[in-house]
Parts: sequence; C-alpha cells; structure tokens
Amino acid sequence: MANCLVAQSGGPTAVINASLAGVIRANQLNPLYDHVFGGLHGIEGTLEGNLCDLTHLSGRDIEVLKQTPSSALGTCRYKFSEEADFQRLIDVMDANNIDTMFYIGGNGSMSTVSTMATWAAEHDVSKRFIGIPKTVDNDLGIMDHCPGFASAAKVACEITHATRMDYDAYTRPEVFVLETMGRDAGWLAASTFMTGDVDLLVLPEVDFRRSIFLEQVRAKMEQQGSCYVVISEGARWYDGTYLSANGKAADGLGHAMLGGAAGRLKSMIVEAGIAPRCVVQDLSRVARSSNFAMSLVDFEEAYDLGVCAHMRSFDPTFTGKVVGILRGATEDGDYNAEFFACDAAQVANYVKRFPTEWILPNYQGITQEAMDYFRPLIQGEPKLICENGIPVTLKPFNRR
Repeated sequence: MANCLVAQSGGPTAVINASLAGVIRANQLNPLYDHVFGGLHGIEGTLEGNLCDLTHLSGRDIEVLKQTPSSALGTCRYKFSEEADFQRLIDVMDANNIDTMFYIGGNGSMSTVSTMATWAAEHDVSKRFIGIPKTVDNDLGIMDHCPGFASAAKVACEITHATRMDYDAYTRPEVFVLETMGRDAGWLAASTFMTGDVDLLVLPEVDFRRSIFLEQVRAKMEQQGSCYVVISEGARWYDGTYLSANGKAADGLGHAMLGGAAGRLKSMIVEAGIAPRCVVQDLSRVARSSNFAMSLVDFEEAYDLGVCAHMRSFDPTFTGKVVGILRGATEDGDYNAEFFACDAAQVANYVKRFPTEWILPNYQGITQEAMDYFRPLIQGEPKLICENGIPVTLKPFNRR
C-alpha cells in the first residue's frame, strides 16, 4: 500500500486537530495506507519535505490531540501557484511513496486542492488531493456550516454574556464594544446576538453609515443608559474599504491586516460626545483557540469529517473533492448532521456571506431564523482530559 499525507493551513481553530485525529484513527481501524504522514507548516513546509510520521499515535495521544487547540502540525499562508511548486510537491510525495494528500483548511486551501487535482490530471500524475474544511468565519460555500465556527461562536456568546454582566454592574455612562473575527462575513459577530445582550450589531454585509450608527448609539444611551455593540473586524464603508485596515499586507495571500474596528467605533462615539468613555474588548484569537469551551457538536463533527475523508478515499477516483456538512434532522425534528462531498472548485476562493435577509435594519441585530440556525450548533461540551485543572494538550509536532 502507498502512504497518505495530512497538512493544515490558514488560521487555526479549536477543533482543527479533531479532523486530523479522525484521519489518523480511521487509518488505524481501516488501514488504507501504510503510513500517515503529517506535513509541518502546511503546504509551505511540505514543499521543503518537512514531514512527521503519525501512523502509530497512541489511543491516548489521539484523544488529547482531538482536544488540542491550534494547528498541531503548524500552519502557513502560502500562495501555491508556481509550476515549480506543483512539481516539488509531487517530488516530495514520490520520495515518501505518498498517494493521497488530505488538506485541512479554508477557502485558499480548498483552492490548492482543486488546483493540484487539476494539475495532476493534466500531467497524468496518479496523485489524489482531498479537502477537509475548517474556519471560524463559517464562510465556505455549499456546506451548511464549517468545523471551527460553532466552537468560536460558543466562546463568543459566553464572553458576550459575561462581559455584559460586568458592564451592567456600573452606573457610569459608557459604551461597550466587542470585536470578533470575520474578514468578509459576519457569521461570528452575528452569533453573539443569541445571548440577548447585544444592543447594536455591525456586520460586513451592510455598508457602514456613521451617522445612522451614532444615532442608534445615542438613542440606546438615552433610553437605557447603556449600549453594548458587537462589530465584525471586516466591517466596511460604502466604498468597500475596511474600517480597521491599516493598508499593509498581513500574509502571503495579500490580505489587509485587520483588527481595530472596535477602536474606530470608540473614537467616533467619544468624539460625538455620546459617552465620555467607551470600553473595547477584542476577541481576536481568543474565540478560535479556547478549547476549554468547545461546542460538542463542533468537536464531534470535525472528527467525523476526518474519518469521512479517509473513508471516501477508498475510492481511487476520489480526488479534487471536499467533504462537508449539510443540515439534516432526526425523526423527532432535532438537528442532525449529514456528510457529503463536492468538487473543491465549488468552494475554492468563494466567500459565503451572512444572509442579508437575516439582518435587521439600523444595526438592530438578526432575525429569529438566523438564531434558529445558530442555536443547535453550539450545544454541549466535550468531556476533556485534564491535569491540575487544565485541559491537557499535545505538544505540537512542528515544535518537536
């Protein structure tokens, strides 16, 4: 038998390693491959031949890997496009007798899967490429939702509620602004509205209008003496520019560096004289790395997708595909995940925006339909292996 390769790329999530564990464990139970190799630091490290053998990871290590946040193999943001990259990857795979590559990532990673599968077919190269999705932004198309999002949403909701309680303890006039991740889609910010604690919601899907927003903040302060605002980092002006962009590229994909949208709102609010103080809370990486507050639904689905990808790779024609999740229901009408596969090209470099029909006007929040979408995804908490009161984590393979 040949070997397989698994790599991770893009921003990590709390459950990205559960998908990795799913591939490893599935091969232990049904050995389609002699060895499961891990590519360190995604495609970038793989091109350098930086691999580690994950085949015989112990049962306990697999359980700990499942609950370990961030990318246990290391990650990257690398634009894979040069002809030399294609050939170099094939050379690395040939040198290690690798037949199949599983790539865990977001939009860009699924583009790599699609591109590599197409290149291999055009050059009559018998290598296969399979995508396993992850992103806290929940912006991959076709699928109902993406592993990593639900856990980030659960953390965001918990922090929203806790900080609202803290905020309400004071009598001093101030506005509270919480910023979440979400470059081009407002799914994560929108999910916080489920708590009932958010007064105003600013999403990338609606052009930001300063006068309307400040008018709503002033009205909330006059009506209730407080205003709790949630804003996505990707909020933008009518001309498409981000409120928080500093004009510099943050990664190898040329994305503008974001972060600071809440600070911009703070400046507007204080300068308008609406409140003398404005408190800012930036969730940033907290939402995607908080393994201590994962959604059980998310945790289990991420693992199952890893198993599903491995299982489907039994078919020698299965390449250029991505496994994903559709929303199903039990006989009692309860939420139930259904797994499927589609062409990677269908989700590559495509952003699934938060539906505008789910957004209330004038920053007033989201509809009941949107909350019904979110609620089943954040249910439950996995039972974690802990030592000294803290969840145990596996030492990252790229740090060994």
